Amino acid sequence: MSSGMREDVVEAGRLPSGVRLYRLGADGTVLLADRDGARELGSDRDLLKFIDDGQFAHYLVGDAKTSPERPSNATVKLGIVAPRSAFTPHAHGGEHYVLSLGYAACGLYDPDRDRVTEVPLTPGELIRIPEMMPHSFANRGTEPLTILAANTGYGIDHEDYAITADEAERRGDTEFLQLAAALRDIERHQGAHGTGATTVRERLAARLRRIARGLEGRP
Repeated sequence: MSSGMREDVVEAGRLPSGVRLYRLGADGTVLLADRDGARELGSDRDLLKFIDDGQFAHYLVGDAKTSPERPSNATVKLGIVAPRSAFTPHAHGGEHYVLSLGYAACGLYDPDRDRVTEVPLTPGELIRIPEMMPHSFANRGTEPLTILAANTGYGIDHEDYAITADEAERRGDTEFLQLAAALRDIERHQGAHGTGATTVRERLAARLRRIARGLEGRP
């Protein structure tokens, strides 16, 4: 574990029982420490599929089966987004908050202007996405991106957690067909523009951030 967590906390067993300490690395790794020691998240026990293959989630509050019928009020989870990748456009049955810890972008369908708006995100920025708003979240960087995502009412096993265009078309009524059309607009936007990329200034800032974490004794 060495460089992952502070040895004076973990190796001395000073964490109280039930307390967990998470270290979110600049390279997308997530290290977890508790009274029993420390390890990198990465096993099937730790990580669940997060909408698409290659994307992962680790629940902090609630679980994959959270729903209005099995409520935990909200779910909060860590997400690990593969480099230069984006989720399939979708809409959630509940409102959604995402805190980006790297360089991301959120493509959103704006119903008032009938167009796709892309919002770039930098480390520490949090975005709220209203219930049933079509969107897709992308990693603009070349390393895994860690996000903190909170959803009201739904876990990833619920049929309304992430409604894609295919699913909206399958449901077939007017409201869902309109949703499908908006999601297809985001798909076309992604096809034309890709995930986006980091700027020169952002890449310099990322290097400086890694230097700062090294000075703090962090990975």
